[in-house]
Order: sequence, then C-alpha cells, then structure tokens
Amino acid sequence: MTPLSGSVRQRFASEIQKPEENINLALAALLVAQEEYPQLPVERYLSRLDLLAEETRDRLDGETAPLLILQELLTTLYHRHRFRGNREAYYDPRNSFLNDVLDRGLGIPLTLGIVLMEVGWRLGLPLEGVNFPGHFLVRFHGDAVDLLVDPYDGGALRFQDQAQELLDRVYGGMVRVHDSFLRTARRQEMVIRLLTNLKSLYLNIRDQARALAAVERILLLRPIAPTEIRDRGVILARMGRRREALEQLEAYLNVAPEASDSQRIQGMVEELRNGEDRDR
Repeated sequence: MTPLSGSVRQRFASEIQKPEENINLALAALLVAQEEYPQLPVERYLSRLDLLAEETRDRLDGETAPLLILQELLTTLYHRHRFRGNREAYYDPRNSFLNDVLDRGLGIPLTLGIVLMEVGWRLGLPLEGVNFPGHFLVRFHGDAVDLLVDPYDGGALRFQDQAQELLDRVYGGMVRVHDSFLRTARRQEMVIRLLTNLKSLYLNIRDQARALAAVERILLLRPIAPTEIRDRGVILARMGRRREALEQLEAYLNVAPEASDSQRIQGMVEELRNGEDRDR
C-alpha cells in the first residue's frame, strides 16, 4: 500500500466512525473511490453536489413546499442531467464509485440514491435511505405522507404500500414484504452495502487484492463480523498469505463454530497448517 492510500484509509476510518448524524455520506463514498483513484479531487466532487442543489434551488423561485422541492430535484437529476440506472453493465465497478456516477450519470440504486439524498439534504428535504432487499430505495418522510423514491428507475415515486410491487420485480413474487425491509438505513449501513457490492464484484472476477481492500474497510465498521473475518481469511489464502489466512479462519471458527460452512473452513485450516508444516 502506498503512503497515499494509507492516508485515504485513515481518513475513511475517521469519517465512518463518527456519530451517525455527523457522517458525511458523500465524503465516505468518495473516500472508497479514492483508493481506486488515488488522485481523486474529493472536494471538487463534493462541490458538484452543491452545484446540483443550487441549480435546483434557483428553479424553485422561492418555493418551500417539500413535495414541490422533491419534484424539482427529481427533474434536475433525471431529466436535466439524465442520471439513470446502468442496465447495460450493472456489474461494472464504476457504478459503485460516486465520482464515476457523477461523471457518467450511470449507477446502481445505492449510488444513485446517495446522489439523490445528498443533494436533497442540501435542500433541506427529509430523505432517508432504505436497505430494501436487492434494490436500495430512498424514502421521503413528509408531514402528511411517506413516499418511496426509486433512484434506479428515474426517481419514480411510490407509496409505501406499493413496496410489494418492487419486491416482485426482484424476486418474482416469491418473497412477501416485511416491515424490516422498510427500516431506515443508517449511514454506516449504506457504506457497508457499498463495500459489500464491491467485494462481490471483485470476488466474481477474482481480483483478490481489491476484494481484500473492500473486506478490510467493512471490518473497520464491523470488526467482529464473522462473515467478513471468514472472507478475509479465504482471500488471504488465495493470495498465498497462509499464516495470516490461518489466523483469520481460526478466528472465524472460534466465533461461529456452528456455521453451515464450518466443515469446509476447517478443511481449509488443515490444508494451510499442512502447508506450513511442509515449509518448515
């Protein structure tokens, strides 16, 4: 790791470990991206969000009704600037980097949702994230009505009782909506979701170094998360870092001895131990 990337990781850790209300979500997302783009001008991209808010405010002509502000914001993002879901290349890692989303206007539900919330918060809108299964949503929490905004579908608005329709799109009618699906997502949870997306993408293309970087940042938020400890060990083993891998996998078996994959992991542990014995 270069000194620059180390300082980026430190700044990321400092940001995401703040109290919930003090976490700058856009900054955290850009610091995730800065490990991929070391020269990324983070402050310039934060200013891009400011400019989107100013453009929306200028068109409101003094209007203060939250629903009208929301409608103008959606018009600014999805019609004037043409933000949209990347349906052609959903698994492109660039969809998870906020700078790329702002530059290209393409993203996944989560990153488009971060843009929507960050600009909306600058306008004083009561917006919050919703970790809906398979499809991140944004909720407008109004005085008279709560609305769900689909950031991937052009900012489409739905009432909360229409959430089943969204779930059916993802799971084909096999899953019923549960109240927990509509729980407000904390900012740390959104950052974890972003990093989990990246981890999955990199594991699928066998980019072990980048997958490990994603896991390590998740562990900054959840230091004793069993699945992340396991994944760290598996990735380290694939990278040939056997001693470190052994430590992680043994730690996983200690904290999750009844896990469904415990036998498989125990087998990996034995292989790693045998490998160490051969090297002595």
